[in-house]
Amino acid sequence: MYGLSGKGMDNGIRRSVIVLAVMVIATSPLRAQLVRDDHPQAPQGKEIRQAGGEPLGKRRISQEIQLTGDQLWSDTGIDVLPGEHIVVTASGKLSYADAKDDNTADGIPRGFKDLLRILPFNGAGRGALIGRVGDADVAQPFLLGVHRDVLAPVGGKLSIGINQTADDTGEGTFTVHIEIFPADPHAAYRVARQVNDIPGVDANLFSKIPRRIADKQGDPGDMVNFLIIGSESAMQKVFTSAGWVKVDTDVRDTVLHGILESISKESYLTMPMSPLYLFGRSQDYGWAHAEPIKVVASRNHLRIWKAPFDVQGQTLWVGAATHDTGFEKDNRNNGLTHKIDPDIDLERDYVEKTLVSTGLVSETAHILPSDSLKEAHTTTGGSFHSDGRVLILKLEASANASSASSKARDQR
Repeated sequence: MYGLSGKGMDNGIRRSVIVLAVMVIATSPLRAQLVRDDHPQAPQGKEIRQAGGEPLGKRRISQEIQLTGDQLWSDTGIDVLPGEHIVVTASGKLSYADAKDDNTADGIPRGFKDLLRILPFNGAGRGALIGRVGDADVAQPFLLGVHRDVLAPVGGKLSIGINQTADDTGEGTFTVHIEIFPADPHAAYRVARQVNDIPGVDANLFSKIPRRIADKQGDPGDMVNFLIIGSESAMQKVFTSAGWVKVDTDVRDTVLHGILESISKESYLTMPMSPLYLFGRSQDYGWAHAEPIKVVASRNHLRIWKAPFDVQGQTLWVGAATHDTGFEKDNRNNGLTHKIDPDIDLERDYVEKTLVSTGLVSETAHILPSDSLKEAHTTTGGSFHSDGRVLILKLEASANASSASSKARDQR
């Protein structure tokens, strides 16, 4: 939750933040680890090859789907495995009443009005062909466009859709040809292994980790619901690769940052979180994931601390993640604060899905501590519940090694 009481934000700053909300430029880079453009469109019947000339492998599925302009999402009926190639080629055009020209599956270039539309995928224009894999509540949309080779971030059902709002649909049809190829065993992308336990993560470790974080007065708040094992630079890399942005610590810094960075999406997304405490200090990092226009009321966010002990020689990060869904009264001072989704396991799962999708996580586990927390209240009075399990994410050795190499070069 962020500090939104009178102490945290004066009227001038409130006006500045509102200006930032309106002036945000709705552009963001595509997540390169998921989308690759290195396959030219192959003529029908020809084998699609990788950039180096090697074939993708034996095609597992080939299917064609008609997607009309009034459809938001359509289940293809295709189950994909993590790391498999989803190769899509789309033809056809859509037309929108207020658009000058018809658009292909690459969509219309984004403009100011798109800030108000809140499209499903902020990195592409209205009318673009997009996809997602897995549970609709946590699956991250990605651009497909006229032609893409996408690495499936997780396993699950493949859905395709049009990047538009329910009350602003296009007219026309896309013909979408979908091919599924096996995962490349030599690719840098690695599928995270789901394991029952991770060496060093045991009862002794959990005895050193408080079940909850607290405010400055020591009032208990959010639940500790995930751990990350990996170097600091590797931890930063996995979050930024998954589309999370680091949060500013002060409102004035946020406004200044927004001005200096030409009022980008990321600068407004970094609206601050209030400091909360674990291991006797406030968070080392805050990370957020949301659309800019919704940030004031709603965003996925988390706090993370470096533990004062390691796991078998590796750095341990301890985190608490919640999903802000609106506003409520702060019982401590009768001010205004953010209300969290009481089912905090959904946010724990959201963290897992987004970070695993980068290919930088080697192992995941869900462990139930002996003194697990299943129901409680935040520092501001909001209630939450959980199954008590803590998510463990172990980062890829290659990510840690490359991070260490980079640090060594910087020190020379």
